Amino acid sequence: MNPAYQYDVHLPAHMDPDKKYPVVFTLHGKGSNERNVFGLVAPLADHFIIIGIRGNLPLGAGYQYYELKSLGNPIREMFDDAVKQLEGFIRYATEKYPIDSDKRYLLGFSQGAILSMTLALTMGDQLRGIVALNGYVPDFVKTEYPLRSVKDVSFFVSHGEHDSVFPVRIGHETAAYFKDQTPLLTFHLYPTDHGVSEENQLDVLNWLKKDAGLITNLE
Repeated sequence: MNPAYQYDVHLPAHMDPDKKYPVVFTLHGKGSNERNVFGLVAPLADHFIIIGIRGNLPLGAGYQYYELKSLGNPIREMFDDAVKQLEGFIRYATEKYPIDSDKRYLLGFSQGAILSMTLALTMGDQLRGIVALNGYVPDFVKTEYPLRSVKDVSFFVSHGEHDSVFPVRIGHETAAYFKDQTPLLTFHLYPTDHGVSEENQLDVLNWLKKDAGLITNLE
């Protein structure tokens, strides 16, 4: 199988050939790239497989996974295709690399967060957890997609209090939506615009480490 996306894979430096590892798939924001997000989770690289998925549509100097009709309004056909292709990519990578299929995480920022949360809803407990940074769930996903239960999926959802792209009320609405569906929700606000602060990053790293059951000090 040829994957639908170009990607970077970072394997632990001292891999045990008899062991399977937790994985973080990263999904970047609109106009960015896979290397931009790697920095957020690089401190986990000795303990996780990290796979950065590059959007397959060029946009300026970067990439995107789908195009928009307007802000917050994806072109439906392109969005649907991205969700299907990303599901296929996750299966492809799980077969190709020594990945523990019970510990598959998605981490996305902005457009990547939108897709990560959508994939949680379409894949259910095939995923262990989601980190969604400054995103939302499109209304058509909530009302028209065939959704799976996420009661056993862990969520770390965060939003910037001063986000000028997706206002903070969207973060509150997203948290409220998932609070009704899973007891495994962590929600934080940070005094930032549409970005990820150092405090936010540290909270994400600690959350992933704890959720995956790692007790080794990663510092």
